[in-house]
Amino acid sequence: MKIRILTWLMLVAFTALSLGAAQTLWTQERLAEKTVRLHVVANSDDEADQAQKLAVRDAVLPVISALTADCKDAQQAREVLAAHLSEIQAAALTASNGREVTASLTNEAFPTRYYETFTLPAGTYPSLRIRIGAAQGHNWWCVVFPSLCFAATSDALEESAAVGGFDEAETDLITGGEETYTIRFKVFEWVQALIEYLKS
Repeated sequence: MKIRILTWLMLVAFTALSLGAAQTLWTQERLAEKTVRLHVVANSDDEADQAQKLAVRDAVLPVISALTADCKDAQQAREVLAAHLSEIQAAALTASNGREVTASLTNEAFPTRYYETFTLPAGTYPSLRIRIGAAQGHNWWCVVFPSLCFAATSDALEESAAVGGFDEAETDLITGGEETYTIRFKVFEWVQALIEYLKS
């Protein structure tokens, strides 16, 4: 009898977690449609190369911000960035002291990422990817549309999210905090992995 009750409770718990993961998946896909992430990949993990990565980041962020300042949505931001990749790459090249740099717009799979004021669940997102040299080092990630990279307060974050067209559920998802969403995002990642396995 106890085993039957325990099995039933485990089934209920798993179902609840799975439904939560499905809701997170749906919200993540909507978030991806409304964002453009920045992904700067260092040449290597050498200290100088990691410093160079940050210099490239600092050089391209003002260019990207200026280009996307008047964009109404992520689709327009992607179109603008695609049309100005050479300009972004030139800024990155200047900061890389001549080391080869490539800039491209692509879709990339990202793990769950915790920032100071927000969290983005794992998933595939549109990404402005900047590769420095061999691009074998640790990366730097953020969101350049809407501009969430340096939203230092919750008010600034919510204002930026509103510019990107995030609804209340999407804003709540990204501002839930690491402790609130660790289990939810982990189950979500398991469900995503299962979906990918079933597709293969």
